[in-house]
Amino acid sequence: MQSIEANGYSIYFNESGYEAIHHILFENKYSSIFILVDEHTNDFCLPKFLPNLATEITIEIIEIEAGESIKNIATCLEIWSILSELGADRKSLIINLGGGVITDIGGFIASTYKRGIDFINIPTTLLGMVDASIGGKNGVDLGNLKNQIGVINVPRLLLIDTSFLETLSQKEMRSGLAEMLKHGLIYDKKYWEQFLNLSDIDFADFDDLIYHSIVIKNEIVKQDPTENGIRKALNFGHTLGHAIESHFLESATPLLHGEAIAIGMILESFISKEKGLLSNEEFHQIKYTITDIFEKHIFTKNDIESIQNLLIHDKKNEYGKVQFALIKGIGNIIINQSVENELIISSFEDYKS
Repeated sequence: MQSIEANGYSIYFNESGYEAIHHILFENKYSSIFILVDEHTNDFCLPKFLPNLATEITIEIIEIEAGESIKNIATCLEIWSILSELGADRKSLIINLGGGVITDIGGFIASTYKRGIDFINIPTTLLGMVDASIGGKNGVDLGNLKNQIGVINVPRLLLIDTSFLETLSQKEMRSGLAEMLKHGLIYDKKYWEQFLNLSDIDFADFDDLIYHSIVIKNEIVKQDPTENGIRKALNFGHTLGHAIESHFLESATPLLHGEAIAIGMILESFISKEKGLLSNEEFHQIKYTITDIFEKHIFTKNDIESIQNLLIHDKKNEYGKVQFALIKGIGNIIINQSVENELIISSFEDYKS
């Protein structure tokens, strides 16, 4: 697959990515390499990756726990301390090998350690490949509030090695699929229509679907790197989705990011319909396509009230107003939309039905 040029870095695929890494290592003469992994990627992905990293440079492995709950400043403090104790300097390189949590926190750590050192992202989950690792957003959560602390800073390169997907559960694959569905809904109706019946998809060609999804996100980010305009389109499903994810983060039944975003897309599609932006037919196509893939979640009245309160902390808010990205027909987006509380409650009532 041909590499994709992003803002200030390139996205490489499979074998070509390892060649690009070797070129960067040779060109920059790094003093040391630190590979950030979680307990799962340490077991299942690192043994595959290391044989492809032919270098004489000293390599250190830093392992953290898996899961969104560790994506916080406390974990950053631990890793910054480890880097310092192991002698990491301005010529060190961090390679983030893992899902969205690893690339988010690893990019943030690299961007702030000694005022910034180089990093490379190698996402190992579908969600990481099509969304989390692309676009330069790095950061951590503040309590249960998603991605409240962070920076926008790009890696030296991004390597998409789809063979890592063989290590994922179906649940994790579905989580990543949610972002692919979103890319179709906000940008490309024909791409969305390829997912209307998953049984018709030839998964031998799944790499092409991943590639197309990355192209969509990259095209949007290139137009608006710092999210002052069109990049807000990528937040479709995320205003309510992030609040849902935050609400259940510390519960007995936390949701994966994609599971929460899938619900958010149904709710925000209903809101789009009620605002006259989306036809009834298109709404039901979206609702039933997504609910065929993702299990229905039960929300109590207290859940909904808590989720509404969490909307106050959404990063897109301006002047105290919650801002939504809504779809104006499948494949089109409209940003900076205010939504009344009553309509949010109605979207949950429809979701329950």
